[in-house]
Amino acid sequence: MNQTLGFAHYWAQGDAVTHAVAYLLLLMSVASWYYIFSKAWSSWRIRRSAGALDGFWKAPTLNDAIAVVRDADSENVFAPLAAQGAEAANVTAQAGSLNASIDPGELITRTLRREINRVSARLENGLTLLASVGSTAPFVGLFGTVWGIYHALVAVSSAGTVQIDKVAGPVGEALIMTALGLVVAIPAVLAYNAFTRVNRVTLAELDAFAHDLHAFLTTGSRVGK
Repeated sequence: MNQTLGFAHYWAQGDAVTHAVAYLLLLMSVASWYYIFSKAWSSWRIRRSAGALDGFWKAPTLNDAIAVVRDADSENVFAPLAAQGAEAANVTAQAGSLNASIDPGELITRTLRREINRVSARLENGLTLLASVGSTAPFVGLFGTVWGIYHALVAVSSAGTVQIDKVAGPVGEALIMTALGLVVAIPAVLAYNAFTRVNRVTLAELDAFAHDLHAFLTTGSRVGK
C-alpha cells in the first residue's frame, strides 16, 4: 500500500519526462509479454510435433510419410522441409525449368538449405525485441530515477531548508522507476534465454532430419541404414 501511494505521489509530482519514461516502460513490458506468450505457445507446438519425425520413417511411402508429418506439424517447421525436398527430387516436376539443368543432388541440397534458413528466420522472430528490452529497460528505469532525484533535489533546495525527511521521501519515490525497469527486463531476459535454447534444439533436429532426408532422396536409404 505504501509503495502504491508513493508511486501515485511520484506520478502526480512528475513532469512530462517522468511520464514518458513510465509509458515507455509500460510499452516495453506489453510488447515483451506479448512475444513471451505467443512464442511459448508456438514453442510448445513445435516440440510436440517433433515426435512425428519417427513416424515419418515408419510410413510405407514418401507421400504417406509427408502426410504424417504434415498432420502433426501445426507450425509448419518439419513438413515443408520434407515436401520441398521431395519436389526437388522429382525430375519430372523440374522439366522445362532452370532446375532441370542442375544436378539433382545439388538441387535437393539447395532446397533443404533454403527451408532451414526460412525456419531459422521464423524461430528468431521476436528474440531481438526481447533482447533489446532486457538490455535497455534497466537503463530506462535508471534514467527515470536520476531525473526524479534531480527534480526532487531542485525542489528541496528551492524551499530554502534542507531536511533529511524532505529529501528521503522524493528520492525513495524516484527509485521506483529503477525497480520498474528491472521488473520489465528480468522476464524478457529469462524468456530470451529459454527460447534460444528451444530454437537451438529445434534447429539441431531439423538439420539432422534434412541430412537423413537428403541421403534418402539421393540414395534411397537413411544415413546409417
